[in-house]
Amino acid sequence: MSSELVLEEASRKRITAIEKFPILEISDPSVTLAEQLVSEGPIQEEAAADALHIAVAAVNGVDYLLTWNCKHLANAALRQRIEMLIEGAGYACPLICTPEELMEE
Repeated sequence: MSSELVLEEASRKRITAIEKFPILEISDPSVTLAEQLVSEGPIQEEAAADALHIAVAAVNGVDYLLTWNCKHLANAALRQRIEMLIEGAGYACPLICTPEELMEE
């Protein structure tokens, strides 16, 4: 169990941690690419927000998309189809991985 206070504090800490980063726009090309990721099948419809994360990163030229979501994002079974679709749309696909995979020793 948790409390509302814990949730509020966690939210504040996350906002403080990310507020120094630039905000990437959800542009029309991003939405179109996300819709394509869903309609052509690598991303399931119930995970459309995950498709938008990928699309926004790709359209904005982001090199890495870090996530703990291994069901829809950092998923080796989906990676090739996602990369092919994004590259076919004319964008470079960000490397989608967990923070652990990106860490150097």
